[in-house]
Amino acid sequence: MPENNLLRPVPVVRLIILDASGRALILRRAAGDTGGGYWCLPGGKIDYCDTVKQAAARELEEETGLRATGLSFLFYQDSLPLTPGAMHCINFYLECTVEGRLVLNEESVEAQWISREEMSRFSIAFRNDEGLARYWAGRGGR
Repeated sequence: MPENNLLRPVPVVRLIILDASGRALILRRAAGDTGGGYWCLPGGKIDYCDTVKQAAARELEEETGLRATGLSFLFYQDSLPLTPGAMHCINFYLECTVEGRLVLNEESVEAQWISREEMSRFSIAFRNDEGLARYWAGRGGR
């Protein structure tokens, strides 16, 4: 069988950024992009020779214009393929403090700050809803 990169896990970073009210930043993906129309946490694939933290800082700035002022690893999540041959990701979740002004790139069409209670109102891609639920559960629901 020929080697196929889709049959290998893809390392991905996901950033949990909270505002002063404890709400998390999510982005609505542009139509035509992977996960188009759905919401997700800022983040993306880890490039070859990037550390997890380097990839997180790069993806954050590319997608939001924000600069990371602090990055802390939280946990990882296996995102097994939902259908045969689909992408298998390993998500590395980091909590992040930021500075700057939020400016979206072409990958996203909207940004929203959501609370744990509001999360069910959003169609969240890439199993980021599971990651957010785990994060908030570990904070005692805050």
